[in-house]
Amino acid sequence: MRIISGYFKGKKLLQPNDRNTRPLKDLAKESIFNVLEHSNKFSFELKNSNILDLFSGIGSFGLEALSREAGFVSFVENYSNVTKILKKNINNLNQSRKSEIIEKDIFKDLNFNNLNRKYDLVFIDPPFKEEKVNKLLYEIFKAKVLNSKGIIIIHRKSRESHIFPKEIIIKDKKTYGISQIFFCNFQE
Repeated sequence: MRIISGYFKGKKLLQPNDRNTRPLKDLAKESIFNVLEHSNKFSFELKNSNILDLFSGIGSFGLEALSREAGFVSFVENYSNVTKILKKNINNLNQSRKSEIIEKDIFKDLNFNNLNRKYDLVFIDPPFKEEKVNKLLYEIFKAKVLNSKGIIIIHRKSRESHIFPKEIIIKDKKTYGISQIFFCNFQE
């Protein structure tokens, strides 16, 4: 696992030894950033953007975004074995001033209304078995933490059908092996 592009290109990220974490594969990560940069289906500017990285794991997505000049990343992760590695990865890249770690259970303890900023991009990469993604999307919508032109990226298993709440507009969808990536925003 490494940083693909930007200031930290080629830097390795520490990974957990257990099987409870599924880090975002380099191919899927690179493809996501290519779509963000070159899509004709929506417009997004990564430079100086605020990113909310939910189920952030070791920080692969958020650190890649910082490497590519994102302004700030809020990492949300509560699995203690992984948050230790996330902290080391952030410190190894000297990104503690441009990031924060919120160690809360997204469904039980995180109140989106209490977040200190609005986000230009929300990245949601839950375990594939997680079934409460729609509840999470509704909470994000209700709290209005996503800027009006913001993008939501949802990483799900490709072999399953996914129906999202009516507030969600799917702008693009890509499949990479077992991963399906949805690029969405909210209806205004």
